Amino acid sequence: MKKIVLLLVLLALPLASQAQQNRVSDKELVSVLWAMGQMYPDGFTLSLDSLRQPTQGLAVSYLATQNSFDKKSLPAVIKHAHEHNNVVGGWYDPVEDKYYFDSTIIFPEDSLTAALAFARENQQHTVYDLGRKINIRSNYEEQDIRIIYDTDMGSSTDDLFALMMLYRYMDMKRCKLIGVVVDRMGKANADIVDVLNNYYGYPDIPIGLETQGAPDPKVWITYHNLPYARTTDAVPMFKRTVGDNGTYMEGYKLYRKLLAAQPDRSVTIASVGFVTSLARLLESGPDEYSPLNGVELVRAKVKSIYAMGGVFGDAVEPDYNFAQAIDFSLKFFELLPKEVDIVFSPGEVGDPLDYRPELVISDMNWTDFHPIKWTYQFLNCNTGQKMWDPQAVIQAVEGDDFYELSPRGWVTLTPKAETIFTPDPKGNARYQRPGDPVWCDMVLKYIRLMSIQH
Repeated sequence: MKKIVLLLVLLALPLASQAQQNRVSDKELVSVLWAMGQMYPDGFTLSLDSLRQPTQGLAVSYLATQNSFDKKSLPAVIKHAHEHNNVVGGWYDPVEDKYYFDSTIIFPEDSLTAALAFARENQQHTVYDLGRKINIRSNYEEQDIRIIYDTDMGSSTDDLFALMMLYRYMDMKRCKLIGVVVDRMGKANADIVDVLNNYYGYPDIPIGLETQGAPDPKVWITYHNLPYARTTDAVPMFKRTVGDNGTYMEGYKLYRKLLAAQPDRSVTIASVGFVTSLARLLESGPDEYSPLNGVELVRAKVKSIYAMGGVFGDAVEPDYNFAQAIDFSLKFFELLPKEVDIVFSPGEVGDPLDYRPELVISDMNWTDFHPIKWTYQFLNCNTGQKMWDPQAVIQAVEGDDFYELSPRGWVTLTPKAETIFTPDPKGNARYQRPGDPVWCDMVLKYIRLMSIQH
């Protein structure tokens, strides 16, 4: 018993010598791991090589040692760990009131896709991020989620992170990004999307550009020069598909082309900026892509819209996104078919999620050439940038369980850009409600985890 106590004390020391490790037999490890379960009721991960708890990486349990919840099962867990990665994890299941032990593998923290794939192969519900102390669900149902991302790219950097997350979701085969519509006028803003498409490995995703939108919307962070960044040798830093002399399809026309080619009620729209292109789509008539007018086409093809915008609750005040090009916004609310579900993400949901510039740069320290990192290195991004836009994207892919939502109802827009919510069980609208500090911390860590993947 004295030796076991000594070993547990060693776990708190900076290093354990190789000689100390060699004196630990498998029989003694059984007692150590059993004691660890008592010391760490919420769970632990232990390297059998160093007798230390790793602080970085993505931990996943093996199926082979599943259902090991008593002391008699620990020798088999230890044997499997020795034959594989020499790591054992423990965790408590409050539903069954049992403490489980598993042989575990630790992936690098930038290998989330591989970790999730391994978890699904081994029938594990989660991947545990040791550094950020969050669980990432792995037992999601792979659905046919077809997304069009509608963004006012070129002003706030949360648009960049929302699009980044869509690429990462595609890496995990959780959705398919079928197109991007840029709802801020100016070719440079579409060129930014072109850069990101290429950087993240999806150069063929089509891009549409609005040409009749808000005439002079405020620019918070001027990253429109990102596509043209060059090295000290005057070499372009980032690859583009369209190039300087290329052109982009009109935003609403790309909508029509994409929607016409999709199965009925199959498309999800994540709208994180203005709604000019959506309004023009709804006002459009039949064309070479579809004999349906815009309202009919949206009714036939669009299942749901997740929109960053709206002010709800006790406050009655204008919404920034809808106030831009207000005539188009009013037309969007007037013509949107009632059969199409719409979920609003008000600004207060993303307000607590402050992804600080120093964290962004640190999370992307694995490369010197990253379009988002470049923006944070060479421009003033210390403007109180909050992660508003990713909330629409996350719910579009993760589903309703991720958020606390209002009851159903209808939303109307006033000429002052105020969003008025009227409860009705038959309504097509809901809105996200702000989360508590624990939820906010978890979501920001999730966005950060996506940032470090490469």
